[in-house]
Amino acid sequence: MKEENKISSRKKFVLGCAAMVASLTALKFWLPKEAPAKKKKDTVKMLTQDGRLVEIDRAMLTAKSKKITDEDLKTWVKK
Repeated sequence: MKEENKISSRKKFVLGCAAMVASLTALKFWLPKEAPAKKKKDTVKMLTQDGRLVEIDRAMLTAKSKKITDEDLKTWVKK
């Protein structure tokens, strides 16, 4: 009879844990979500000709990006 009580209490424990996990998971979906944070702008970091790092909004870039030549890269900084 003791053996039967142990099995019964184990089943209750396992079922209780499973019910708790299921209720926490369901609660996650029913609770209201936090207010959306300030919408982060999609920016690109670029280096200016005088050597400063700036962030530019992607919407402001209209030209298609193209790879520059090695010669252009060596002479692009104004002195």
